Amino acid sequence: MRLERIRPTVLRMVLHAHELATLMTAARCVAEANPAEVPDSAREELRALLRDYDQQLRCLDTTATDETDRSRSG
Repeated sequence: MRLERIRPTVLRMVLHAHELATLMTAARCVAEANPAEVPDSAREELRALLRDYDQQLRCLDTTATDETDRSRSG
């Protein structure tokens, strides 16, 4: 994993797919299990982050499929 500060409140993270999958799995566990020690507001933020992640992942899948289709037809 590599972190880079872009602006004071913006970071860029570069990591392997398995590292990202590990982080997202942990976030899903916390968001879905509702442990008492995690505030509701933090769980809601995790759920929003996971929705964004899932949406972006679908976009990646669509982009990869489109690129594969173009390379086969070209």
